[in-house]
Amino acid sequence: MRLATLLSPDLKQLLREDPDQVRELLDEIHAEDLADIVSELEPDEAAQLLARLPADEAAPIFERLDETEQEELAELMPPESVAHIASEMEPDDRADLFSVLPDAIGDKILESLERVDPEAAEAVREIEKWPETSAGHLMTTNYLAVEPSIRVGQALDAVREFTLENENSPIYAVYALTPEGAVAGIASLRQLIITSGHEPLESILRTNIISVPPDMDQEEVARRMAKYDLNVMPVIAENGSLLGVITIDDVIDVLTLEQTEDVQKLGGVEPLDVPYFQTRFSEFIRKRGGWLVILFVGEFFTQTALRYYDPIFKVLEGASYYIPLLISAGGNSGSQSSTLIIRGLAVGEVRGRDWWRVLVRELLMGLVLGSILGVIGFARVLMYRDQSMAFALTIALTLVGIVVTGCTIGSMLPLALKKIGLDPATSSTPFIASLVDVAGIVVFVHVARIVMSSVLQGAQ
Repeated sequence: MRLATLLSPDLKQLLREDPDQVRELLDEIHAEDLADIVSELEPDEAAQLLARLPADEAAPIFERLDETEQEELAELMPPESVAHIASEMEPDDRADLFSVLPDAIGDKILESLERVDPEAAEAVREIEKWPETSAGHLMTTNYLAVEPSIRVGQALDAVREFTLENENSPIYAVYALTPEGAVAGIASLRQLIITSGHEPLESILRTNIISVPPDMDQEEVARRMAKYDLNVMPVIAENGSLLGVITIDDVIDVLTLEQTEDVQKLGGVEPLDVPYFQTRFSEFIRKRGGWLVILFVGEFFTQTALRYYDPIFKVLEGASYYIPLLISAGGNSGSQSSTLIIRGLAVGEVRGRDWWRVLVRELLMGLVLGSILGVIGFARVLMYRDQSMAFALTIALTLVGIVVTGCTIGSMLPLALKKIGLDPATSSTPFIASLVDVAGIVVFVHVARIVMSSVLQGAQ
């Protein structure tokens, strides 16, 4: 059972009877669990609880709440209270807060923040000027910078002072900056600890700096950090100055968000902006209904193809029984291929220029997988005594052709969308299945015309 479920009733009672004892109850609870507790409270009760806490204790809780909850609480609380809490938040989390607030409320809180902590307000403006999905918006401006000429012991003293002043800010490295603000080198905490305090800092600086520009997309930032196994990534401007750093906790959030969006798109759903139970019913209808209508209209082509080739189906006794089996095989194989390619594009394993290699591999896999299904389908048809060998061969060859078609469409469509600048996940599983349905019917009819030409001509 969640801790929030257990403690929420006690908190509500304390808020009514003795609000001052609330802090004693929460002293030994982790901020993440406190955020769960706040989420379980009514909005007015949550606002009252946060107002009772000192800003430095409320900030770690507030920054862990969902964006919709932050917006709701910010509207209920006085701007001064929110400003004090925001001043204690991490710069990137503070900027995220202002990006979700309505302009009218955000402006009032920013004015209050300007009075409470001008540096924090300036950091908000510095981060918000970058696109929301860029490295510049993801970074924090809270990092430790020192002069390269100091000694290792002095750098460690600076680390201690920074940690005391910024209790909730993780620190992974020290950045040595020139007087012009350019990065002269980076020293990890591990290197500082194992090096004698009398050694010059310059002797242990890593000058081969792996960094990102502020306009890089956050997905690419995540891939680069994963590639080099980094806990922190500096964001450096064109002139070489250090703008901020991106920490691993923010990258994990990015990966979670991007994967959630991709999974929803693969299911034929427009990505949700808020959690499932916080999404309005009308919003669900809008985000799901649009895709359902598009996919439903797409199936009109399947119905049209079936109607167009209806005379052939009437001649081939029992053919209609196998149509669902045939087109489902194509849809399933296409879904497999699209899922593999979309994931490969997301993690950088597959690139646009690899399209021909992908095409060759998928054609070969389609032939092999289609042949396996073809043998099974051939045997299945012959289980019925009223079916001919020619019809069984038609089903088998159709399965080979349909699976090859499904693999080809499923693998090439995401690459084509990527080429024109669209999200490959848009080629969702239902969308590919609809395309392959039509292709499957066409393949079946053409195979039947070749293998069972004598039967079809005799019927005419």
